[in-house]
Amino acid sequence: MKFQGVLFFPVTPFTADGSLDEERLAQHIDGGVAAGAGGVFVACGTGEFHALTPDEIERATRVAVETTAGRVPVLAAAGGPTLVARDQAARVAQAGADGILLLPPYLVTAPQQGLVRYVEEVTAASELPVIFYQRGTARLTEKTAAEIAALPRVVGLKDGLGDIERMHRIMRAVRAVPGTEDFQFFNGLPTAEVTAPAYQGIGVPLYSSAVFAFAPEIALAFHRALAAGDRPLLDTLLDEFYGPLVQLRDEVPGYAVALVKAGVALRGLDVGGVRAPLVDPAPEHLARLSRLIDHGLEVVGA
Repeated sequence: MKFQGVLFFPVTPFTADGSLDEERLAQHIDGGVAAGAGGVFVACGTGEFHALTPDEIERATRVAVETTAGRVPVLAAAGGPTLVARDQAARVAQAGADGILLLPPYLVTAPQQGLVRYVEEVTAASELPVIFYQRGTARLTEKTAAEIAALPRVVGLKDGLGDIERMHRIMRAVRAVPGTEDFQFFNGLPTAEVTAPAYQGIGVPLYSSAVFAFAPEIALAFHRALAAGDRPLLDTLLDEFYGPLVQLRDEVPGYAVALVKAGVALRGLDVGGVRAPLVDPAPEHLARLSRLIDHGLEVVGA
């Protein structure tokens, strides 16, 4: 399972009564794939994984699989308590996913060998390939990363820490393990475009784009500019769109998800609000987001 291009992390739409809106999820995913997504990661961080029931994760995965119809790989999340994560892994496999994004254990700070054990036990619950997400309570040493990378079904590591030096050391340790030639690394920071040039510099071109969920035109223009080394366009987008977006995102905890969902609604698809403990953007923040989107589209000529 090799990825190229911009990776799409759809939001999870909810109806007026707060239940999963499968019809709008299908529309959202179909639009993203048609726009040129390189892969769909459903019910993950941007999709409010933390607030979904196991049944909703399974249903969302099934919708994604049916909607993409094999056009791009579909991965879904598992994570949290080990037995819960095992159940989620089995469910998304049953729903037809191509792989799993494995999030960290819940709330505990584990020793390194405990993290290896966690990955071993969850990956044993299905035959699907797994990308491990390093963030929060899961901070790997080079030795642990190499040990996890050597596990039979682990095919990638997504970094949500943002420590470039640490990530580079991890990459070198993993690359020294026989059989990891196709192992893939991902930049998984919020608003990943801001750090994409730095990650590209250490050999990590893949990143998850939350912006793609509501403004694929901007996300794709940035991705093309990064690949082509178009510094003027990169600088303009970073200074006039991504930088101000990050500033807005950081004003309220949880806006890394809530702003994305609001952006999808601003672009014409009513996906509902976010579930607690997140909050929907305030009216003045929505207005700023709307102006940012309009300006970003203008910069890229969309």
